[in-house]
Amino acid sequence: MAKKNAGLMLWLGIALVVVLLDQVTKITMSKLLLYGQSEPITTYFNLVMVYNKGAAFSFLSDQPGWQRYFFTGVSVIASVFILWMLKRNPDQRLFCWSLALILGGAIGNLIDRVAYGHVIDFLDFHVLGWHWPAFNVADSAITVGAILFVLDEFRRVNR
Repeated sequence: MAKKNAGLMLWLGIALVVVLLDQVTKITMSKLLLYGQSEPITTYFNLVMVYNKGAAFSFLSDQPGWQRYFFTGVSVIASVFILWMLKRNPDQRLFCWSLALILGGAIGNLIDRVAYGHVIDFLDFHVLGWHWPAFNVADSAITVGAILFVLDEFRRVNR
Protein backbone atom coordinates (compact mmCIF):
# COMPACT_ATOMS: atom_id res chain seq x y z
CA MET A 1 0.00 0.00 0.00
CA ALA A 2 2.86 2.41 0.83
CA LYS A 3 4.44 1.77 -2.57
CA LYS A 4 1.11 2.48 -4.29
CA ASN A 5 0.75 5.76 -2.39
CA ALA A 6 4.37 6.73 -3.20
CA GLY A 7 3.65 6.14 -6.90
CA LEU A 8 0.47 8.19 -6.69
CA MET A 9 2.35 11.03 -5.01
CA LEU A 10 4.88 11.09 -7.87
CA TRP A 11 2.11 11.51 -10.44
CA LEU A 12 0.31 14.13 -8.36
CA GLY A 13 3.62 15.98 -8.03
CA ILE A 14 4.00 16.06 -11.81
CA ALA A 15 0.44 17.37 -12.16
CA LEU A 16 1.19 20.03 -9.52
CA VAL A 17 4.29 21.18 -11.44
CA VAL A 18 2.15 21.57 -14.57
CA VAL A 19 -0.45 23.59 -12.64
CA LEU A 20 2.22 25.85 -11.13
CA LEU A 21 3.99 26.44 -14.47
CA ASP A 22 0.66 27.13 -16.12
CA GLN A 23 -0.52 29.61 -13.51
CA VAL A 24 2.84 31.41 -13.20
CA THR A 25 3.04 31.88 -16.98
CA LYS A 26 -0.57 33.10 -17.20
CA ILE A 27 -0.07 35.58 -14.34
CA THR A 28 3.18 36.80 -15.90
CA MET A 29 1.63 37.26 -19.34
CA SER A 30 -1.39 39.03 -17.78
CA LYS A 31 0.99 41.55 -16.22
CA LEU A 32 2.99 42.04 -19.43
CA LEU A 33 0.19 42.22 -22.00
CA LEU A 34 -3.20 43.89 -22.25
CA TYR A 35 -6.21 41.98 -23.56
CA GLY A 36 -5.92 41.76 -27.36
CA GLN A 37 -2.27 42.84 -27.39
CA SER A 38 0.20 40.92 -29.56
CA GLU A 39 3.98 41.11 -29.30
CA PRO A 40 6.01 39.52 -32.11
CA ILE A 41 8.87 37.35 -30.82
CA THR A 42 9.98 35.66 -34.07
CA THR A 43 8.68 35.50 -37.63
CA TYR A 44 6.49 32.56 -36.61
CA PHE A 45 5.68 33.20 -32.93
CA ASN A 46 3.89 35.95 -30.99
CA LEU A 47 2.90 36.43 -27.39
CA VAL A 48 -0.75 37.46 -27.28
CA MET A 49 -3.36 38.04 -24.61
CA VAL A 50 -6.66 36.41 -25.47
CA TYR A 51 -9.45 34.91 -23.42
CA ASN A 52 -11.18 31.68 -24.36
CA LYS A 53 -14.66 31.21 -22.89
CA GLY A 54 -15.03 27.88 -24.71
CA ALA A 55 -12.96 24.74 -25.03
CA ALA A 56 -10.23 23.73 -27.48
CA PHE A 57 -10.14 25.93 -30.60
CA SER A 58 -12.70 28.23 -28.90
CA PHE A 59 -15.41 25.57 -29.24
CA LEU A 60 -18.66 27.04 -27.85
CA SER A 61 -16.97 30.34 -26.92
CA ASP A 62 -19.74 32.30 -28.62
CA GLN A 63 -22.40 30.95 -26.24
CA PRO A 64 -24.01 33.22 -23.61
CA GLY A 65 -22.17 31.82 -20.56
CA TRP A 66 -23.51 28.38 -19.73
CA GLN A 67 -20.35 26.84 -21.21
CA ARG A 68 -18.31 28.15 -18.26
CA TYR A 69 -20.26 25.91 -15.89
CA PHE A 70 -20.38 23.02 -18.34
CA PHE A 71 -16.61 22.98 -18.91
CA THR A 72 -15.98 23.50 -15.19
CA GLY A 73 -18.09 20.41 -14.47
CA VAL A 74 -16.37 18.41 -17.20
CA SER A 75 -12.96 19.38 -15.75
CA VAL A 76 -13.95 18.37 -12.23
CA ILE A 77 -15.39 15.03 -13.35
CA ALA A 78 -12.37 14.31 -15.56
CA SER A 79 -9.97 15.22 -12.73
CA VAL A 80 -11.72 12.90 -10.28
CA PHE A 81 -11.69 10.09 -12.84
CA ILE A 82 -7.99 10.65 -13.57
CA LEU A 83 -7.18 10.60 -9.85
CA TRP A 84 -9.00 7.28 -9.56
CA MET A 85 -7.07 5.88 -12.55
CA LEU A 86 -3.74 7.09 -11.14
CA LYS A 87 -4.51 5.47 -7.79
CA ARG A 88 -5.38 2.16 -9.46
CA ASN A 89 -2.40 2.05 -11.86
CA PRO A 90 0.57 3.91 -10.31
CA ASP A 91 3.15 1.49 -11.75
CA GLN A 92 2.15 1.97 -15.41
CA ARG A 93 4.66 4.70 -16.14
CA LEU A 94 3.70 5.94 -19.61
CA PHE A 95 -0.01 5.71 -18.84
CA CYS A 96 0.46 7.66 -15.60
CA TRP A 97 2.70 10.26 -17.24
CA SER A 98 -0.09 10.89 -19.74
CA LEU A 99 -2.74 11.13 -17.03
CA ALA A 100 -0.59 13.38 -14.81
CA LEU A 101 -0.02 15.83 -17.67
CA ILE A 102 -3.72 15.83 -18.59
CA LEU A 103 -4.68 16.28 -14.93
CA GLY A 104 -2.30 19.21 -14.46
CA GLY A 105 -3.57 20.88 -17.62
CA ALA A 106 -7.20 20.32 -16.73
CA ILE A 107 -6.71 21.80 -13.27
CA GLY A 108 -4.74 24.75 -14.67
CA ASN A 109 -7.56 25.67 -17.03
CA LEU A 110 -10.16 24.89 -14.34
CA ILE A 111 -8.55 27.49 -12.08
CA ASP A 112 -8.95 30.08 -14.85
CA ARG A 113 -12.60 29.21 -15.47
CA VAL A 114 -13.46 29.46 -11.78
CA ALA A 115 -11.40 32.62 -11.12
CA TYR A 116 -12.04 34.58 -14.34
CA GLY A 117 -14.83 32.90 -16.29
CA HIS A 118 -12.46 32.20 -19.18
CA VAL A 119 -9.10 30.57 -19.93
CA ILE A 120 -6.09 32.80 -20.53
CA ASP A 121 -4.21 31.94 -23.75
CA PHE A 122 -0.99 33.64 -24.83
CA LEU A 123 1.07 31.45 -27.19
CA ASP A 124 0.47 32.23 -30.88
CA PHE A 125 2.30 30.29 -33.60
CA HIS A 126 1.76 31.24 -37.23
CA VAL A 127 2.97 30.43 -40.73
CA LEU A 128 2.31 32.43 -43.92
CA GLY A 129 -0.44 34.44 -42.24
CA TRP A 130 -2.20 31.35 -40.84
CA HIS A 131 -2.38 31.36 -37.03
CA TRP A 132 -2.78 28.26 -34.94
CA PRO A 133 -5.36 29.02 -32.20
CA ALA A 134 -3.65 30.63 -29.21
CA PHE A 135 -2.97 28.28 -26.33
CA ASN A 136 -1.19 28.03 -22.96
CA VAL A 137 0.97 25.69 -20.86
CA ALA A 138 -2.08 23.74 -19.63
CA ASP A 139 -3.21 23.14 -23.21
CA SER A 140 0.30 21.97 -24.12
CA ALA A 141 0.37 19.53 -21.20
CA ILE A 142 -3.05 18.15 -22.17
CA THR A 143 -1.89 17.70 -25.77
CA VAL A 144 1.37 15.96 -24.80
CA GLY A 145 -0.55 13.84 -22.30
CA ALA A 146 -3.06 12.81 -24.98
CA ILE A 147 -0.23 11.85 -27.36
CA LEU A 148 1.44 9.77 -24.62
CA PHE A 149 -1.92 8.15 -23.87
CA VAL A 150 -2.32 7.10 -27.52
CA LEU A 151 1.28 5.81 -27.62
CA ASP A 152 0.64 3.82 -24.46
CA GLU A 153 -2.48 2.30 -26.01
CA PHE A 154 -0.58 1.37 -29.19
CA ARG A 155 2.12 -0.20 -27.04
CA ARG A 156 -0.47 -2.10 -25.02
CA VAL A 157 -2.23 -3.39 -28.17
CA ASN A 158 1.07 -4.62 -29.64
CA ARG A 159 1.91 -6.76 -26.58
